[in-house]
Amino acid sequence: MSDALFELGKFKDAGKQFVLCLVVETKGSTPRKAGARMVVFEDGTIKGTIGGGSVEKQAIDQAIRVLHDRKPVKIGYQLESDLDMHCGGSMEVYFESFFPDLNLYIFGAGHVGREVGRYARDFGFAVTFIDHRGKIFQEFDSSNAHCICADYLEAANHIEYTNRDFVVITTPSHEFDELLLEKLAREKLAYLGMIGSRRKVAEARKRLLAERTLTHEQLDFVDMPIGIPFKAETPREIAISILARIIDVKNNLAL
Repeated sequence: MSDALFELGKFKDAGKQFVLCLVVETKGSTPRKAGARMVVFEDGTIKGTIGGGSVEKQAIDQAIRVLHDRKPVKIGYQLESDLDMHCGGSMEVYFESFFPDLNLYIFGAGHVGREVGRYARDFGFAVTFIDHRGKIFQEFDSSNAHCICADYLEAANHIEYTNRDFVVITTPSHEFDELLLEKLAREKLAYLGMIGSRRKVAEARKRLLAERTLTHEQLDFVDMPIGIPFKAETPREIAISILARIIDVKNNLAL
């Protein structure tokens, strides 16, 4: 039987949510000893085993709760008195949940957008750059990101978004930015941010409300001007302010 521990990276890369169950201590007679491990997926299927029987069923149920709560726990099981198992010993099992990287879609791979993607990969994001300028992806190291060369709006219309997805709008044109804003502000996203000066953002907001293109609620959701406000000047500094906001949103949402 292959050891599930060595497959955790593969499960994560495949976009699976799962819980690692690790036997950390045993006393007396138990079906498995300390070090035994099992992976439980969100549908209740498993890889590996911590011994079978009632204790494993209880562990699977507990793993599903940990997946929802997103907090690691350690649970003790008395095999005979609690679970009516004839082994008669006790086990302590540690549970920890793991989740796939969050999607970060960056529309516009210019100076700011590429810096956002550069840093975001180190903070648990799977980065996708979208830009109609095909050669722009050769100007920086995009090897750890997915790159889509297409019209911004066309690409935006073909992506299937979820409430776990983050989107940053940093195109080279105000017109592109606003067209994307009209489209993306209607999606159920974890985060949507648009770059721009306060004046540009105010004008866009006024126009979209006047034309009843978007509601106050939809516009209030958008982080614009994007990022944490501080005196950022260079593309790299601006990217840090954007990523700081994204991390704050990520760590405050039950994704």
